[in-house]
Amino acid sequence: MVDTLDGMTQHQSTQTMKPATAAKKLGVYLEATPADFREGVVSRAELNALQTDPPQWLRDLRRDGPHPRPVVAAKLGVSIAGLARGGVTEALTTEQIETLKEQRPEWLERERTTQAEVRKEAARIKQRNAERAASGD
Repeated sequence: MVDTLDGMTQHQSTQTMKPATAAKKLGVYLEATPADFREGVVSRAELNALQTDPPQWLRDLRRDGPHPRPVVAAKLGVSIAGLARGGVTEALTTEQIETLKEQRPEWLERERTTQAEVRKEAARIKQRNAERAASGD
């Protein structure tokens, strides 16, 4: 309860989020979560509890997948756009990701090179901006 200026009290509202938002924050593929998770709402407290002490289904999903595209991209060292250019539009399991890493298809090698160049350029710009800031330009 929260006291208001006029002395009356009102209930503090609980902040909730859609299951899709919670799944994104947890780094899991929504369609692979249990039905009760997909069909409900998730409070901040519930999200914190899931992050602090993940239930078995969440541990299994994080370990085995299927993983959402941002996680797949990170595990492969490419961008989400790079996944799409490579024809990967669906969630992948950890096993599928490991197979891609072993097979090293041409698109994956090309996208990894592109991603490395993007990171290198971002680091160069950051360094240049830091030098400019230090010299007062």
